[in-house]
Amino acid sequence: MTAPQIVIIGTLDTKGPEIEYTARVVERLGARSIVVDSGILGEPDGCVPDVTRAEVAAAAGYRIDDLRNAGSRGAAVERMLEGVRAVCLRLLDEGRLDGVLCLGGAEGAILGAAAMHVLPVGIPKVLVSPSASGRRPFADFVGLNDMVVMHSVVDILGLNPIARSVFENAAAAVVGMARDGSGRLGSLGENTVGLTMLGQTTPAVMRIRTLLEETGHDPVVFHANGVGGPAMESLARAGSIAGVIDYTLSELANTVMDGIHTTGPERLTVAGELGLPQVVVPGCADFFNQGAPGTLPERYRSRKCYYHNPVATLVRLAPEEMVELGRMIAARLNPAKGPIAVVAPTRGFSLADVPGGALWDPEADAALLDTLAAELRPDIPFERVETHINDPEFADLVAERYLALAVRAEEA
Repeated sequence: MTAPQIVIIGTLDTKGPEIEYTARVVERLGARSIVVDSGILGEPDGCVPDVTRAEVAAAAGYRIDDLRNAGSRGAAVERMLEGVRAVCLRLLDEGRLDGVLCLGGAEGAILGAAAMHVLPVGIPKVLVSPSASGRRPFADFVGLNDMVVMHSVVDILGLNPIARSVFENAAAAVVGMARDGSGRLGSLGENTVGLTMLGQTTPAVMRIRTLLEETGHDPVVFHANGVGGPAMESLARAGSIAGVIDYTLSELANTVMDGIHTTGPERLTVAGELGLPQVVVPGCADFFNQGAPGTLPERYRSRKCYYHNPVATLVRLAPEEMVELGRMIAARLNPAKGPIAVVAPTRGFSLADVPGGALWDPEADAALLDTLAAELRPDIPFERVETHINDPEFADLVAERYLALAVRAEEA
């Protein structure tokens, strides 16, 4: 078997000996190391790179001196990460990248993560950083990809016993994945269907998943937590997903309310832009996400809330907020080019949105449905169904609608 080739990214002006040590561990494990210097200010120290910082800068169209004089550290890092991305994509195209490992502090980790974000799912990606700890948000590190983020415990400065242990484990992880893992993800197949789900819509999505499998489709379920929906759409844009059942729109509700699971302006637009068949359901549109109950902001404490788990509280949207959400959903769906249907239950959008439930508010739910009826493009089918979101007959209807749209897409 050909030795896996592991790209190691690091700022050699501050992490040279540590990168050199890790590269030797990679090679001792039977792989080849390719060191990419992402440093900007100082000169390499303790490690000779295979791809120099000047070459990294040039890959983004800059000279390294231009970056050093960019006006701020942040501006320099932004430009350098373009180069790190370009270098890694080139090495991938040349067949010289089977896995990626980065050791970095704050800026170094961001540089390495940026490169990992553009690599395909299935390529091993391990990021080691002291920033991977505590209350640090992980969005900048993980993005939408299959990253492994490892806390270095100590700062990456010096080869002490703790550092050696962490670096050796990280090297073993990436080499093992590159040698024995699944490898780069290819096409998922023309029958792959993306579905969005949270715990509050799990019964229905599980049923739909089974129905799709019985008809020869390959459903892939994404957790609609602010990352799952965009990840699904990123794979759709890459050609890996052939259709979508967007059953859970809590990410849009979070966007209206600036909740924990908020997403960007592309959410709910990609399938329509690509002309993919899609069925959209307002699952979990009744709430937005906040943290532990004790951390709930004062302004939300008089609202209906559902204690989901020790770190998650679901907060009910008011009728006027549901109107805003309905307008957002319609505005994002109206430009859709492909076959589309919107199917909505009238008796609750989540497990907690039932008579007597913590989030039950039929007036607010009706405000969303009335807005969709008024704002959706007239030729987009919109069905109100007298059921709950998790009723089996509703799940069956959604699956039936998707299968009909998929046939239309094949015939087009």
